Amino acid sequence: MDPYLTNCLVIAGLSLYFEDGHDDLDDFGFDDYGTECDGIRITAFLDAGQDNLTPLGRLEKYAFSENVFNRQIVARGLLDVLREFSDNENDFISVMETVARMSEDGEPTVRAELMEQIPNIAMFLHESRPNFPAAFSRYLVPIVVRYLTDPNNQVRKTSQAALLVLLEQGLISKADMETKVCPVLLDLTEPSSDDDYKIEAVAIMCKVVTMLSKDTVEHLLLPRFCELCSDARLFQVRKVCAANFGEFCSIVGQEATEKLLMPKFFDLCSDSLWGIRKACAECFMMVSNSTSPEVRRSKLSPLFISLISDQSRWVRQAAFQSLGRFISTFANPSTTGLHFREDGALLEVPRCTSDSGCSLNSLNCSDISSCHTERTITHTPPNQDGRATPSPEHVSTADSEELHNFDNSHTLVPEEMHGSFTHTNSSDSPTATNNAKNTKEAEQTDENFNSFHYWRSPLPDISGELEMLSCQKMEEIQKVLDCLQPHMDDPDVQAQVQVLSAALKAAQLDSPTDDSPTEPQPELQPELQTENGADSPSAESEKRNPTLSDSFPCEQCKRINLRFQNVIPQQLLDQYLSMTDPARAQTVDTEIAKHCAFSLPGVALTLGRQNWHCLKDTYETLATDVQWKVRRTLAFSIHELAVILGDQLTAADLVPIFNGFLKDLDEVRIGVLKHLYDFLKLLHADKRREYLYQLQEFMVTDNSRNWRFRYELAEQLILIIELYSHYDVYDYLREIALTLCSDKVSEVRWISYKLVSLLFFKLYACGADDLGLNFINELTVRFCHCPKWVGRQAFAFICQAVVEEDCMPMEQFSQHLLPSLLSLSSDPVANVRVLVAKALRQSVFILHQEKVQGIIVKLSAFGFTKLTNSMA
Repeated sequence: MDPYLTNCLVIAGLSLYFEDGHDDLDDFGFDDYGTECDGIRITAFLDAGQDNLTPLGRLEKYAFSENVFNRQIVARGLLDVLREFSDNENDFISVMETVARMSEDGEPTVRAELMEQIPNIAMFLHESRPNFPAAFSRYLVPIVVRYLTDPNNQVRKTSQAALLVLLEQGLISKADMETKVCPVLLDLTEPSSDDDYKIEAVAIMCKVVTMLSKDTVEHLLLPRFCELCSDARLFQVRKVCAANFGEFCSIVGQEATEKLLMPKFFDLCSDSLWGIRKACAECFMMVSNSTSPEVRRSKLSPLFISLISDQSRWVRQAAFQSLGRFISTFANPSTTGLHFREDGALLEVPRCTSDSGCSLNSLNCSDISSCHTERTITHTPPNQDGRATPSPEHVSTADSEELHNFDNSHTLVPEEMHGSFTHTNSSDSPTATNNAKNTKEAEQTDENFNSFHYWRSPLPDISGELEMLSCQKMEEIQKVLDCLQPHMDDPDVQAQVQVLSAALKAAQLDSPTDDSPTEPQPELQPELQTENGADSPSAESEKRNPTLSDSFPCEQCKRINLRFQNVIPQQLLDQYLSMTDPARAQTVDTEIAKHCAFSLPGVALTLGRQNWHCLKDTYETLATDVQWKVRRTLAFSIHELAVILGDQLTAADLVPIFNGFLKDLDEVRIGVLKHLYDFLKLLHADKRREYLYQLQEFMVTDNSRNWRFRYELAEQLILIIELYSHYDVYDYLREIALTLCSDKVSEVRWISYKLVSLLFFKLYACGADDLGLNFINELTVRFCHCPKWVGRQAFAFICQAVVEEDCMPMEQFSQHLLPSLLSLSSDPVANVRVLVAKALRQSVFILHQEKVQGIIVKLSAFGFTKLTNSMA
């Protein structure tokens, strides 16, 4: 709250008290103001009175008065006092010295009032005094530091809050923090310190650490923090340390975290108090972000599993809520192919080309599809039917769209777009002006040329990498077998083991390391996974390996591969997928499915689109959850998931769910609506056009008073305009826009006026003048000639928006819209005439000054003198 307002309120409440036997009331000069805050000046006591004292003498008198209320009012008014004396350097120093002496007041309420004003005083000095650092360090910092150890609890709390505000504003220098503040915090956290002081000091130390430099934290506070994590006497200290453990890790970095903090974190995660273990689970993601991938996988993962299986339900609940966030720390942009920009947008990482030496030595190498380039869809002219293709947008090419295939020589052949840009990978490439004859001759003379791929140098042979891929596949199968051994009592597990054993045996027989092949063995082709994760061996491979095909029941193979991946520890993924189990809602958290849905995009990003098969069933289960909050969470993030999966998986797996959300409750539909543009722009043009027929459905809501739903629709339509041709805009968006312009809620109407003006811009920018004229005629009939004044006012609003945004050529406006606008200048409703005047204030009257001058006379007759004068 404004300190001046606070002072007024307090003084207004004290007036009655002063009337009861206090002679100092007249000296303060408050008797003329009554109990109202208006007009009260907090520095009224500085005005000349009957004591013949100077303003500084009067300040001294009341700052050290025997009346405690006098001292309180002076403390509250210190900021105004400094403003009064800031022009004179000597007076300013005198006031600051008075403040320093007042800080030693024996009354706790006076000290607390003084401390509340310190941040305001510091900001004033910072803005108005050139020597702020010296004055602040000399007079105010010592007060803040001393009050951290004040015997009164209220004063200490006020000092702690003031210290945090000063740090947030960057008003305390590094030197003062290291020489004045940190030593006090270290003294208060000594083993022999008072318990109350110690607990408070630990809390304030953990809060200030995020505002200090890494060197200061590492050299001054980190050793003491490690000691406090092991405080055996006060569990409150360990709990504060556990709650703020992530902040310390993020500040000191990976080396100090792994060397000094990790042992303490393990101890806290196994603490006897469940509250401390719960705090560790809540900060697990920040700790994980400060460690190396090896430590994250080998040490933190087992530790997190122990928290998920903790005996305390509250710990398990916190662990499951943090599970998705912890999994997201395994994400690697080099494998996921996506990264977050500073503004939060999810973009595709520029992939390496085939000449950069990418090796396929891992199953998690995006399945050989990580070497592709970005694709940009550019403007193209209208088709033969006059319908233009989508306007510019940036689309990330899905891995499956690249269609990386292997030819007979194991050469990687990526599909590339042709027609929108030209590849010139060699210096001797012909120009784009080559005719068909020259192109045909070039194909015959240059073996590197292809009419589809243009010129490119031969790609390296990757047969060795394929053999390595096969070997690694056998290792992964063996790992799965080892995991299944303890569960052999389950008949389903026995069947899976039999299938995997047959696969492993066949792979070993085909392995080049086999020393005793007595007869030619059926050749095993390396298994490539499609984007949905299912194995897709070629038909030729199946024909050449009938034995293996017979021993692999398809459904069992699919069930084996359903959760198979090697990006994160399998236990973490299994625990995450179990969050949709109804039993978890009973034993852990009734909203566990909502937490699962909330973190699913992060988990999907971590696993990558090549492992979407691990999450597909879980996502479909969440999308049909009986709790609308779960479905709502998915609806709000489906556009981000579409970016992660790419357009092919989006069309196959997300579009059906998206369509289901469109027919859901309004609480779910709003999530889809808020990001409708973001989702539609990721779809192919033909699939995107299907939703034109469904936009009208957003006009119908469960509650007609839910006007924000229609407001959001108008905002999305403004963005969606660029995704469709001007024909589609006219056929489908025009009627929705006109309906929204007649909405009962003014906020909806105002945003709809902008939508209509942009529709005009789209039509005229595409040269569809005939459609624009039809739109103008419909607009005139519906609004300009509307019997209700609100409709006529809407017409004036739209004309004003069209002029302001320059949405159509002024010749078109003056010929088709201006006459109707001028006809409203004599409208019987004043609100309509006001809007006409505002619209005419624009550049319209430059083209038709004679007509406008006549209208100005008419408007003046109705009393709009001020508006007409501004127009003239």
